[in-house]
Amino acid sequence: MSGSRNGAHSGARRVRGLCWVAAATALALAGCGDAESGDAQARTMAAAEAKELNHNLGHRNRVRDAASIAAAEILRDIDRTPPTGRTGVRREALAWSGRTARDVRATVDVRFVATVEEQLPVSFGDPGTTPGEATRCYRYQFELSRYTTYQEIDCPGGHAPPPPTAAPVPQVPQDGPKRLTAVLRTATPGTLADAVRKAFPEDWITVDTTTHEGALVAAVGVPAERDCLLLVRTPAGKIVAPSYDRIWLEPGETGCRTGLYVSPPR
Repeated sequence: MSGSRNGAHSGARRVRGLCWVAAATALALAGCGDAESGDAQARTMAAAEAKELNHNLGHRNRVRDAASIAAAEILRDIDRTPPTGRTGVRREALAWSGRTARDVRATVDVRFVATVEEQLPVSFGDPGTTPGEATRCYRYQFELSRYTTYQEIDCPGGHAPPPPTAAPVPQVPQDGPKRLTAVLRTATPGTLADAVRKAFPEDWITVDTTTHEGALVAAVGVPAERDCLLLVRTPAGKIVAPSYDRIWLEPGETGCRTGLYVSPPR
């Protein structure tokens, strides 16, 4: 009689054990079925990347053509984009036209290809993530003295064209300080203007010279780029580079002129 009762208890325990195993298996299977969609995550990642790019492109205060914007600002980190199959977002420039100048707009179309790797559950209740990919395209528009705007557009098929090349940005030559110093060492008040222009013949460079209380003053620059070199030969013959607030180079301010030294804003 006792053996029958023990056998019954043992059988009940086996049944309960099997039920727990079945329940745990069902829960595990349910968790696998609820894995988060990698495609949905990829779409969200692409949209977030597009929004961040728009923020980084920001306010436009330089004249640039669309190809230069795409090459220097949109695709500059293209070598750091994730390899195929790795989680991340890749940018591709699809089209570019125009430039940021008065009454003119530049436009760049960008394709964002987002990839999400499969993530297996690492603990009970973790649904994991399915592998996924999403492609979204946006058009960025640039106007001088305005903030960049963007909007989503339909993605064209096919491969992206070869990436554009940025045009050289005009600037004071790297040896500008050496050139101007050499001029100031030998110039006189009567020869200063012609000597400085001869030393800087580039048509994108402005030249402004004057004398002030026995000093020779010269300013050479590229106003559109807020690039300016200001040097002074003091009455004692020393060449110095006076400091100034760079805000004075902005449109509507003093600009790259000898006034930065002779009559600076107060």
